[in-house]
Amino acid sequence: MENTSDYRYRRAKEKVAEIKGFYSNLLAYCLVIPFLIWINYQTTSFPWAFFPAFGWGLGLLGHAANAFDYNPFFGKDWERRKLEEFMKNDKL
Repeated sequence: MENTSDYRYRRAKEKVAEIKGFYSNLLAYCLVIPFLIWINYQTTSFPWAFFPAFGWGLGLLGHAANAFDYNPFFGKDWERRKLEEFMKNDKL
């Protein structure tokens, strides 16, 4: 059985890896999207670079929410309230 300090260390290491992955994704976005915009400007008048910027941006927001534990719909507080509700009403 794994002791508490090993478990906490492993979880902290996983969290750091998630945050590092987010910043790598953000750096790639900041380098690639301006390049795509430049290509778009050089080749055509239709703003097609908006589509990858928007799609990748949505993915980046999701990645940030996951890396920094932000979930406005089903966060820790929601989970705690639901547990208390079920325990209080005994609806199981």
